Amino acid sequence: MNGQHGGPLAARVGYATFARAWAKSITGTSYMPVTQAELEAFLESLTVRLVDALFAEPFSLRRGYQIGADLVAAHIASAEGLGRTIEVIDLRLLRDLGLSGDDMRDRLARVLGTVAIGYARALRDRTLDEQESIRRAALVAREQAEHALRESEARFRHQATHDPLTDLPNRTLFTERLDAVFGRQGTAGRRLGLCFVDLDGFKMVNDTLGHHIGDLLLVSVAERLRRGLGTHLVARMGGDEFVILVEDTTCTDDVLKVADAALAAITEPSIVDGHELRVAASIGVVERPVEGTSPREVMRDADITLHWAKTAGKGRWALFDSDRNQRELTRYALSSAMPAALERGEFCLDYQPLVSLTDGALLGVEALVRWRHPQLGVLRPDHFIGLAEETGLIVRLGGWVLAEACRQARRWADVSPTAPFVSVNLAVPQVREPELVDQVTALLHEHSLPPDRLQLEITESAMMSTDDESVGTLRSLADLGVRVAIDDFGTGYSNLSYLSKLPVCELKVAGSFVEGLRAPAADPASLTDERILATLVSLAHTLDLTVTAEGVETANQADRLRAIGCDAAQGWHFGRPSSPSDVEALL
Repeated sequence: MNGQHGGPLAARVGYATFARAWAKSITGTSYMPVTQAELEAFLESLTVRLVDALFAEPFSLRRGYQIGADLVAAHIASAEGLGRTIEVIDLRLLRDLGLSGDDMRDRLARVLGTVAIGYARALRDRTLDEQESIRRAALVAREQAEHALRESEARFRHQATHDPLTDLPNRTLFTERLDAVFGRQGTAGRRLGLCFVDLDGFKMVNDTLGHHIGDLLLVSVAERLRRGLGTHLVARMGGDEFVILVEDTTCTDDVLKVADAALAAITEPSIVDGHELRVAASIGVVERPVEGTSPREVMRDADITLHWAKTAGKGRWALFDSDRNQRELTRYALSSAMPAALERGEFCLDYQPLVSLTDGALLGVEALVRWRHPQLGVLRPDHFIGLAEETGLIVRLGGWVLAEACRQARRWADVSPTAPFVSVNLAVPQVREPELVDQVTALLHEHSLPPDRLQLEITESAMMSTDDESVGTLRSLADLGVRVAIDDFGTGYSNLSYLSKLPVCELKVAGSFVEGLRAPAADPASLTDERILATLVSLAHTLDLTVTAEGVETANQADRLRAIGCDAAQGWHFGRPSSPSDVEALL
């Protein structure tokens, strides 16, 4: 081998010189977290190892591989850094260290090759390690993100499906659970129950103590329901309304027990911000097979039944009844159809005779309104008068009846000078109408009808509920010469003392009293009814009032009424309600 290793001092100076040149050439090719002096010291140690590798006997290339790996480990990890390293070693190492010879050059070339290979392998391994680290970090980050997302989704899901005030499930979650009951496989034979809860008088709490106290009360009620109803789903629908889902019931009693438990829980006193508050609730209850119904129908029927519980007096539950609901639907349909029916002329009047018990003469007729319904046939007043009163249509309908009765009375007066008077029932809203006197006056004038040919009836209970203004209206009508009668006398207060203060000319005794006269006179109950009627007749005559008995259906009833001095009678014994032409035939 040509050249030599050189002395210690010369070698150290040569190593340092070369290391500085090497450091200068690779500076900036990679990020190296070391100072320049630390880099030069590191490269000087590698220079020593390079030279040792050149002089090693036997010659081995393994050291070159390690030097390449150490370069990468020191963060000299770029293609440019490797290229400059190979270049500076090839050009300067032997020269700076005073080494020469073909053999030395051959060894250097071979060592440089192993340095490059070791460098490439180490760089590949580091890249793979970094990629694996990145992959692992990405997996961890994804798992963390997914976990955070799941937590966020759960939080948002809870917020979306729970009431923010009470933390009970809200309408959304309840609807999902109810739909799920109907969406399960094998619904045949399965049943469910539902309680629709509404607090009674809750608005008063808000109005008197404020909404803050009302909210605290709702929280208290919600907690008691949650605690008292076990595993059943309790949801707040909004405001002071709650709903309880009872799944897999076996019979109606299962859900009724839940309703009783809910009422008991709600009525417990609550201490809210220093106030002891008690609240009650009304509950609509539905229990039925799952098959054959739907969530919408269950909710609709529970809402309907809740209304029944409210109208029945509150503080209770009401159970859905399909027959009652059908009757309610029919009533609603009739109520909705009445205005148009009045416009189309579907209403008509029948007239029932009022006959003198003294000589059998026809004294008058009572106008009874009928509805010729296109689908249901002829409907009696008990099917629609109550609806007309509830909807306010009674004033308009009553006005039509009054006008039609006056028109017919005029026609009969033209037929016979002894034509009967026409008796028309007035509802309380009609009596309270300021225009009633003007309306009657106009009708009498329009038809040239003598006032005493018109009798207006008002029930005893309605008479007792009229105010001073309404009584004044009746006095004005009486002053016109119109007859005023009290209908169904005996079913209300039966207080004759007020009759002397009212412009009344006739009492019509309720048929419930007359019904007792159908039995033999020896029957104690029948005898009692007869004595009551005799007393009423005697007292009425004392006040110069005539008495007409309603509901007379037998000759025996008529005879007994005649015997106690009753003036007139009305009932099937004397004639059923009939058309105007039938009355005209009697004349």
